[in-house]
Amino acid sequence: MFMKVFQIGAAGGVGRRLAALLAARRDEVTGMHRAPAQAGPIRAAGATPVPGDLVRDPVEDLAAKLAGQDAVVFSAGAHGTGREQTTLIDGKGLEKAVEATELAGVRRFVLVSVFPDALRDGPRNDGFEHYIKVKKSADVRLTRTGLDWLIVRPGTLVDTPGTGLVTAGPAVEYGDVPRDDVAAFIAAALHEPLLNRAIVELTTGDTPVGEAIAALV
Repeated sequence: MFMKVFQIGAAGGVGRRLAALLAARRDEVTGMHRAPAQAGPIRAAGATPVPGDLVRDPVEDLAAKLAGQDAVVFSAGAHGTGREQTTLIDGKGLEKAVEATELAGVRRFVLVSVFPDALRDGPRNDGFEHYIKVKKSADVRLTRTGLDWLIVRPGTLVDTPGTGLVTAGPAVEYGDVPRDDVAAFIAAALHEPLLNRAIVELTTGDTPVGEAIAALV
């Protein structure tokens, strides 16, 4: 079954990989971008680029873009640009996206969050601690909706080639995970409607993505 998937954060490392995988499955993928320069990479990944500003655009404008979609994937982030941007994008931006999804009548919402143990063995800094706090609050906000939500909490993201093998569950030991494999997991999860209203921690591992999702269901 082909899907219409709207990506918020389509120009990011996970977002571009996900768009390419979904397009290869012949899904209809739309990727929202703020900077004009991001349209090219989104189009090259196989998605249709649509301009939009998660921070400045009204909820109603975002909802209009989401009309008719089967699912929304939120992988946008401030990416270390400061506390204020973290609050606006990872926090308030997620809240706006959720509200727009509900307003548009879309049921499925997948959020790329953060592993709770992320970088806990390294030096602490105020900006990162704020990021962790904002992401947790965003998770809570999503779980309190009536959407068919799925929260994916990957370990430390790396750019090494994916293996298609993961460890996935409600609680797993902390570790790295290739962006390729995070995208592969989300692409497969979108096509498994029974995997919803769940929080999944994800690292590299020994289980093929498809088998990992079947076990979670």
